[in-house]
Amino acid sequence: MIMIFQWISWHFSEMPREILEGWKNFLKFNLNYFSVGLLVKTFFYPWRKYKMSYGKGLDFQKNIEVFFSNLIFRLLGAIIRSGLIAAGLIAEVFVFFGGLIWLVLWVFSPIILLWGLYFGFKVLF
Repeated sequence: MIMIFQWISWHFSEMPREILEGWKNFLKFNLNYFSVGLLVKTFFYPWRKYKMSYGKGLDFQKNIEVFFSNLIFRLLGAIIRSGLIAAGLIAEVFVFFGGLIWLVLWVFSPIILLWGLYFGFKVLF
């Protein structure tokens, strides 16, 4: 009888804690893999550090050209980073719901097993 109580403690207490810990690690890994925090911090940085220099002197046309080129590099960086952030957050949603499904299936697996055995024997007999 003691073994059943140990199994119940393991199945409904210890393993859900372990599943939650693993789930938390997967969520952290996903955010780190996609570098979401870093991408948010550097959202308006120029893409791949492309930057034009203003140079010396007061050439108005050159300064306007450099300004708009640098602006385009920053907008390009923001567009690409927003796509990567969106991909990371979408993956995070999938990891979240996958972990939730796994946890629910784990908790209800004894009931699912008993239900399957009951209907399996019902079909046989």
